[in-house]
Amino acid sequence: MESLPKISIIIPIYNEEKYIAKCLDSIIDSDFDKEKFEVLLVDGGSSDKTVEIIKEYQKKYPFFKLLHNPKKIVPIAMNIGIKNAKGEYIIRLDAHSIYPKDYFKKLIYYHKKLNADNVGGVVITEVKNKNNTSNAIKNVLSDKLGVGSAFRSGVNEIKEVDTVPFGCYKREIFNKVGLYDERLVRNQDIELNKRIKKAGGKIYLIPDIKCTYFARENYKDLAKNNFNNGLWNILTAYYTNSLNSLSFRHFVPLIFILSLIFTFLLGIFNKFFFYLFLFILFSYLIIISIRSFQIKKNTTFFHQLLAFLVLHFSYGIGSLAGVFKILKDKYVKRK
Repeated sequence: MESLPKISIIIPIYNEEKYIAKCLDSIIDSDFDKEKFEVLLVDGGSSDKTVEIIKEYQKKYPFFKLLHNPKKIVPIAMNIGIKNAKGEYIIRLDAHSIYPKDYFKKLIYYHKKLNADNVGGVVITEVKNKNNTSNAIKNVLSDKLGVGSAFRSGVNEIKEVDTVPFGCYKREIFNKVGLYDERLVRNQDIELNKRIKKAGGKIYLIPDIKCTYFARENYKDLAKNNFNNGLWNILTAYYTNSLNSLSFRHFVPLIFILSLIFTFLLGIFNKFFFYLFLFILFSYLIIISIRSFQIKKNTTFFHQLLAFLVLHFSYGIGSLAGVFKILKDKYVKRK
């Protein structure tokens, strides 16, 4: 039997007291040889009990190592982890998730089998506290009309893709394409994977590999998270000076919001555009209403419809805020 390589698992963390114990327990339960891995928990200055919980685990499990990230954001945490990692493979995890026993073995197996540069699996969205609101959010984050990404909605066969969640990388890929872009508060994994693809690398989504991600459980947190996702889609394109780091689907909510704004404003002067505004809006409402009836599970139609509205509008408005931020920055620079 082929011996297992040394792996370094990196988890950026900040105020994760609600989730960190379950995450660490799932790692402890892994069937991977514990002498062959290290877990680098890179903390961004948590103000809750996250660090206390980790230190309790460290007393019994020395492979948990706590590192400090003074600048808090994820790409810096990942780079700190990579620079301190000793493993042949680097695996990026999320504290909001739990992982099955064979998760790490499967990542390494498929990495070698496919001669890949990065592999990842399907994310099963779950919530800790089940109610109409949280279940509606869970449903929308697992649906293509909600998020559009294959790793959330699922695939039936191994598929070459542009990005995967919680990637498993061969260490030398970072020497080839560089570390994480520390300017990016969001989209840092997508941008890194785009560089890998540009360098001729292969990234695969493996349906046989699954983990469970615990989503936000109320509309306010859903809106805040997706506003920032939308914001950083635009800022990512701006800071990297390229649209290649993102896909067209990332800009659909912005296009939708702009279409509503412009047709409404033009409709003040010309009735044709006002009717066009109503057509776009009601077409959208019909589409998400039909989809809400189709996917609602353990929730009501109203809660499911609202989940779509909050997700799409917060994302699109976040992207619009990104456009205004760029215009403002350019205006300040000119002055």
